[in-house]
Amino acid sequence: MFQLRFTTLVDAPLTVAFDVARTLGRPWGAPLDEVVSLRPVRDVYVVGQGRGWRWLTHSRRFTATGAGTLVDEQIDWDTGLPGPLGGLVDQVVLRRRILRSMQAHLDAYSAAAARRALDVVQVVGAAVVEGGRVLMAQRSGGPYDGCWEFPGGKVEAGESDLSALVREIQEELAVSVEPQAFLGEVVLDGVVGGGRPGDSTLRVWWVRLAGGVPEAREHAQLRWVGADELEELDLIAADRPLIPAVRALLTRL
Repeated sequence: MFQLRFTTLVDAPLTVAFDVARTLGRPWGAPLDEVVSLRPVRDVYVVGQGRGWRWLTHSRRFTATGAGTLVDEQIDWDTGLPGPLGGLVDQVVLRRRILRSMQAHLDAYSAAAARRALDVVQVVGAAVVEGGRVLMAQRSGGPYDGCWEFPGGKVEAGESDLSALVREIQEELAVSVEPQAFLGEVVLDGVVGGGRPGDSTLRVWWVRLAGGVPEAREHAQLRWVGADELEELDLIAADRPLIPAVRALLTRL
């Protein structure tokens, strides 16, 4: 059995990185069969026996980071050729061919994902932390009236995630903040900015107050809560998966 691994940082959110990867497929002459697809975090494809390989498996994992989506790919294969002959074919022919094919494929993939990301409206949120507590905001009106959330909003065209985060918090809370660390990303089921359902994600950062006192300009009220109080709040569904990361942050600080 032979193996190669590749790591690529894609300037796109999880959903876009995953969907573009599936659309482009794999750089092999033979078609692959999908055996695992867990959008937007993992997929696995295989080439069956009789297509020039004894077998080939191509797996990918997608991980959200503050700089984009990290895509880890692993290719395992076996030609079925015995002993030294199999090793020679691997080193001289197949490994070089796979490397060339993957390098060209990954360049095209990164560019395509970055272009597609420009068409998808994203949402950013802030876990504003001070004194071992996080600031939560209660929605006023709309379908989530009365529910709690991390303050934030949509990323505008031509705006970076962090620029949008600082702007949104200034508009919603009348304070300036300094982003500290990326906490996580959650797929949004609904339509955001007129896009397709499931395209957008919520990306949340830990931030510190840099100036001002928070005001509830667009929310019913604000509340500072500790790690043990987060579960007691009626959080909107998109924010709930981020509770473990925020709780761990509050416990650590």
